[in-house]
Amino acid sequence: MSLLKTVLKLAAPAPKIEDYSRFLFIGPHPDDIEIGAGATAAKLAAAGKEVCFLICIDGRYGDGAAPCKGEELIALRRSEAVKSAEMLGVKDVRFLGLCDGGFYEQKVLEDAVAKVIGEFKPQVIFAPDPCVTSECHADHLNVGNAARKLACFAPYGGIMANYGAEAAPVEALAYYMTAKANRFVGTKGFLQKQSEAIFKCHLSQFPAGCADADAIGLYLKLRAYDFGLRSLHATAEGFRVLGVTQMHCFPEAGE
Repeated sequence: MSLLKTVLKLAAPAPKIEDYSRFLFIGPHPDDIEIGAGATAAKLAAAGKEVCFLICIDGRYGDGAAPCKGEELIALRRSEAVKSAEMLGVKDVRFLGLCDGGFYEQKVLEDAVAKVIGEFKPQVIFAPDPCVTSECHADHLNVGNAARKLACFAPYGGIMANYGAEAAPVEALAYYMTAKANRFVGTKGFLQKQSEAIFKCHLSQFPAGCADADAIGLYLKLRAYDFGLRSLHATAEGFRVLGVTQMHCFPEAGE
């Protein structure tokens, strides 16, 4: 790391997630929030923080092994998402219902997300990292890009009015499913809740005996231990966190 990058990061460090009290977790599909940040959501909820889940896409195409299709699968996945959130201690779950597979206009997505941001007024927004070079799913990229744009614009009433939304005091954007974590949340005592929320609730995607469930479960454990080692915790989840300063004209924040 260059001297300039070191000085800039010391002068404007990434915000500490747990310092805040209102959190909006934005997920592309049912189950994405749980996989990317479920243990952190559970920890924040258990600490009495205000936590809201916003699920943007309806998941109608789901998994090939799902027990139903179309509208029936949409309803099932919505029910699974509510049960999963409740298991994590989250009662405020909202759905936009946009069509799975990227079959919607980005402006429609942005307007809908902006309205929820204006209503809930989070201090921190969680979303999938759209800058990960390996990410190919249109819904993940679209939702991540909508979140990054709106996290920057949220405090500006004039700009938010163009989305038909109110301003919100957003102070940080936390990317999950990221390759460049710079902040970590210790998750000791919450990994089991995360696992149960995924594998006991999202059964349309992870039925009993599903090989994908075993693989994802192992991945989550290894990721938790890796982030834990990097942050001096037993286990942790890692996020690329940007504060108001880092969101604009601060390229070193992305390094």
